Amino acid sequence: MKWNLRMRAAERGIWKSAELRRQLAAAGVEISAGKMSGWWSGTPPTIRLEELDVICAILDCTPSDLMTPEPEKVAARRPKKAETINGENETGPWVSPRFGNPRSEPPL
Repeated sequence: MKWNLRMRAAERGIWKSAELRRQLAAAGVEISAGKMSGWWSGTPPTIRLEELDVICAILDCTPSDLMTPEPEKVAARRPKKAETINGENETGPWVSPRFGNPRSEPPL
């Protein structure tokens, strides 16, 4: 997901994170300076639904206005399909069989 907080804030005339932080505090949501900095400068690793709700109310937007899907990043994270001995594709890595005694000894 791409986080668009700065763009949405700029569209509403909010140019500094401190200003948005003050508006959040006035709405009853206290955000630390560090957390606000993370929201403002990049994609937050987490965000509470209550916080998202207040941000949307202040910026007069919806969560989909703040987040843009990036399906190409999802596709890039998928594991590549491995080839089997027959040359056919398989979803998991090839595991070679164990020969001899297939069981390990129990701990003493």
